[in-house]
Amino acid sequence: MSPPLEGLAAIVTGAGRGLGRAEALELARLGAAVVVNDHGRSGRDGSGEASAGPAEQVAAEIRSAGGTAIAHAGDVSDFAQARELVESAIDAFGKLDVLVNNAGILRDRMVFSMTEDEWDSVVRVHLKGHFNTTRFAAAHWRARSKAAGGPVYGRIVNTSSEAFLAGSAGQPNYAAAKGGIVGLTTSTAHALAKYGVTANVICPRARTRMTEDVFAGLGHPEEGLDPLAPEHVAPLVGYLASPAAGRVNGQLLVVHGGMVAVVERPRVRAKFDSKQEAFTYEELDAALTPHYAERPAEETFAAVEVLGLRRE
Repeated sequence: MSPPLEGLAAIVTGAGRGLGRAEALELARLGAAVVVNDHGRSGRDGSGEASAGPAEQVAAEIRSAGGTAIAHAGDVSDFAQARELVESAIDAFGKLDVLVNNAGILRDRMVFSMTEDEWDSVVRVHLKGHFNTTRFAAAHWRARSKAAGGPVYGRIVNTSSEAFLAGSAGQPNYAAAKGGIVGLTTSTAHALAKYGVTANVICPRARTRMTEDVFAGLGHPEEGLDPLAPEHVAPLVGYLASPAAGRVNGQLLVVHGGMVAVVERPRVRAKFDSKQEAFTYEELDAALTPHYAERPAEETFAAVEVLGLRRE
């Protein structure tokens, strides 16, 4: 049996370390030719000199295992460099079939202390970076579809976070960017479906350079695979990139430690209708204040607590 991704070309951003590395290795294992993208800065806050080293190392690892890979050290938050990244896949492999957006940085601070640069830099790398690569990949697939006179093969897997789902007090920039990525994904899923392209988003939980503080108190197991290993996340990315996931589109999935949860879209919980032409303050007070007074303060987080996703 042929590998499920044989003959496909993929890009994985932020693939020099952690989750992106595990995802790139998995896509290659499943048969894809991979462009390993990583800007290579040493600091998880985006600081340090850019370096091709991390991307080159992972690409070499793929090739040594018998796969096909090239490295790209461009900054996906830069519009022109994101274009170059997509073009590098097309030039090397003749096309692009799979885009996995994973690149990101952290600049954590409480909202009342955050600087403008801390906000802008995180939103730029995460949200704008996802948009930049998506924009050029989408244009490629649209042009191919028009030339073919019908749908083509395209898969986008974006990376959000539980910080968007459950909130994260010290990460307003990160949580906002990750929430924006969900909106970008669902919009893209609607826009590209007619061309044969799917777009989905994952919220992974894994022990990486980005999460070393979050999981500092959780030690590695003495035996077996770490429940927080990125290798628990990579197979879902491989599946979403595959032909088998052709009917999965516009979905948000949480993944970690041998668990995958499909998250429902928001639903209306309660509805109140004005008895007049328009609501008055008094009428809203009479309707909404008792509604919230009767509910536990933490009920907003009930859905994510069921999944074990609550983050203090």
